[in-house]
Amino acid sequence: MKKFLLVTAALATLVGVQSAAAADLSRPYPYATKAPAYAAPIYNWTGFYIGGHLGGAFSSDNNFSGLATGNNSNGRFLGGVQVGADWQVSPNFVVGAEGQYSWLSGSVGAVFPGGYAYNNSQRGLGSVTGRVGYTWGPGLVYVKGGYAYSDNNESVTSPAGAQVGFITNGDHRNGYTVGAGVEYMLAPSWSAKVEYDYYNFGNATFSAPAALVPTGSFTTDDHTVKAGVNYRFNWGGPVAARY
Repeated sequence: MKKFLLVTAALATLVGVQSAAAADLSRPYPYATKAPAYAAPIYNWTGFYIGGHLGGAFSSDNNFSGLATGNNSNGRFLGGVQVGADWQVSPNFVVGAEGQYSWLSGSVGAVFPGGYAYNNSQRGLGSVTGRVGYTWGPGLVYVKGGYAYSDNNESVTSPAGAQVGFITNGDHRNGYTVGAGVEYMLAPSWSAKVEYDYYNFGNATFSAPAALVPTGSFTTDDHTVKAGVNYRFNWGGPVAARY
């Protein structure tokens, strides 16, 4: 009888311990918190920006007539600044406007038949453009186009090497530019870009001196490649992560 009572008491104790353990397992522990689900960062391109760039400029091989011996295809160093504003009109599309100026090193020119030489120590290239881009988060691919200005510093020398006055019948200071680029947002306030731009300032023909009238015609255009960085003043908020 005593053995029966001892076995019964042991079984009751075991059942109680198991019930208490089950109750504890169903009760959340204070340190057992659920980890938040990860979400990709949300990037906002809306806002103003200012930045700088470095690169190279190359004039087209056909800038001067075939009768002229020129140095128009040489590469030149450039460096400059840009300022602009973007508006992210939808999750994947960005529109904006940008002003840009690039200082140039070197010059372009040619020696025409008869020994008269034209030289343009082109000081810089400026532009005011609009741009449209497609974005996927931190990346942006865009095209751009608009007004361009060539800061020319021109001269003509005679066969004896003396500077002479000249007149051209074409405006080769004002023109247009088109281009394309890729920009990547490195941080909430910084982005980096690589860009190609083509500048065209039209054709010009010499109407003086008389020796240049028969053969003195040329085109002013430039191809440029630039790498730059922008500091962004985002009015729509910084890069954020949503959970």
